[in-house]
Amino acid sequence: MRRTQLYLDDDLWNALRTRARSGGTTMSELVRDAIRERYLGKLDERKTAMHAAVGLWKGRHDIGDSTAYVRGLRRGKRLRRISGA
Repeated sequence: MRRTQLYLDDDLWNALRTRARSGGTTMSELVRDAIRERYLGKLDERKTAMHAAVGLWKGRHDIGDSTAYVRGLRRGKRLRRISGA
């Protein structure tokens, strides 16, 4: 965790202070929660999205074998070509 400093106008500072006291938490925690929700999204929403993506491509036959594709790239001249060797 890193420390930072914020400048808040009096109305915002008073609102945060009041909310922190009534909620039994700190102003810092309220700010972190607000930033987390605004810029990272809610944790449960992120977890749901991650679980929905698990196995998304499983059982697909139209895209071929990814292992064979990658091995084919490694065998080819592509690496030499892009490295300039």
